[in-house]
Amino acid sequence: MVYLTRRVCFNAAHKLYCDHWTEEENKAAFGKCANANWHGHNYQLFVTIKGKPDPNTGFVMNAKELAVIIKEHITEKLDHKNLNLDVDFLKGIQPSSENLVVAIWQQLAPFIEKKAKLHAIKLYETENIFVEYFGEA
Repeated sequence: MVYLTRRVCFNAAHKLYCDHWTEEENKAAFGKCANANWHGHNYQLFVTIKGKPDPNTGFVMNAKELAVIIKEHITEKLDHKNLNLDVDFLKGIQPSSENLVVAIWQQLAPFIEKKAKLHAIKLYETENIFVEYFGEA
């Protein structure tokens, strides 16, 4: 099995907040991330696919094709957006990094799985914090 990873970057703002909680409860749970005026991140997204290389091309999947799929279905929808307000596939979902990787997987899988197998989504929120998702077991 060969693994191919494509990295893309995007910038987005969000707020972690539960409407049914008090300000104090939100601040205790989310700290600065509950800022009423939002906050932003320079995200790094790593999409890893796996498969057997095609005997003719040597590719698991054409990396340019993978880049187009990620751009069309993810970065164009997330880059310079407010994750709480602007992103259709995040409506009603707390925009934590943990929820974001699951949502990204759900957006990409139908397009990637025509050519290869989606293996992992890794999302760096900061240089010190990242989350990984490997799909449902």
